[in-house]
Amino acid sequence: MSACARVALAVALAATPAFAQTPSVVNGTLESRAVSQTVEREAAAIIARVPGPAWIGYAVPVNRGDQESGCWSGDGFTRRARAAPLKLEGPNTIFVLYRIESGAVQRIRIAASECPLDAGGLTLHWLTGVGAADSVDWLKALAERGGSRRLANNATMAIALHGDAHATDTLLALARSGTNGDVRGTALFWVAQRAGDKAVGTITQALEDPETEVRKKAVFALTQLPKDEGVPKLIEIARSHRDTEVRRQAMFWLGQSGDPRALAFFEQVLSQ
Repeated sequence: MSACARVALAVALAATPAFAQTPSVVNGTLESRAVSQTVEREAAAIIARVPGPAWIGYAVPVNRGDQESGCWSGDGFTRRARAAPLKLEGPNTIFVLYRIESGAVQRIRIAASECPLDAGGLTLHWLTGVGAADSVDWLKALAERGGSRRLANNATMAIALHGDAHATDTLLALARSGTNGDVRGTALFWVAQRAGDKAVGTITQALEDPETEVRKKAVFALTQLPKDEGVPKLIEIARSHRDTEVRRQAMFWLGQSGDPRALAFFEQVLSQ
């Protein structure tokens, strides 16, 4: 290869998006292809032609606030001996992985892009060129499809880890009008983690959700906000919310907060 060609190749590789990277796969077969349609349709085509269990996966940019260095997955952190330097800033991408069997997605896993993937003897169908917004839309469809609770929760978590503004808007939509209480409740937790100024309004709205469990999860979501936002709202709820169980939950979390404003509120209640 000529010097000019090597320079051109280096420039091309440097310009390649991080989410185009291919994982290292052990104990399995890797089949890679570029997407030519939506990821949902690509996955449906794979599911239709693959008779047995297999995996589908791709890489997307990670939410900068959720970076973790080292090898980890959505089912927990996996500690590994390091042969390479520790990346203090963490990776820029995550792997989104789907186990398919019996004509449907049965499981969703998230893994750091630093992880070698053990496919358990199966084939990993790796898709390149998947856009973050496209990925979020498919995950939202899976969360709302009415499958298992675990699948819906993992789909919602995967949305939250995407480094894309569309992910935040989707979480807000799921928290407000998800198809069931589990989806709304899980989305509320992640809204509190990453929705910023939009979080309080959505969580406040969820305090009037028709399902008691969702209202309780909304109270918990307030504990995930900065204290100057969450504690005053918890005090307001503990003082005046129509639902006794919601008021009880607010009192409990205020007691856990250790905040001086919570102590002053309890003293006021006890003196009445």
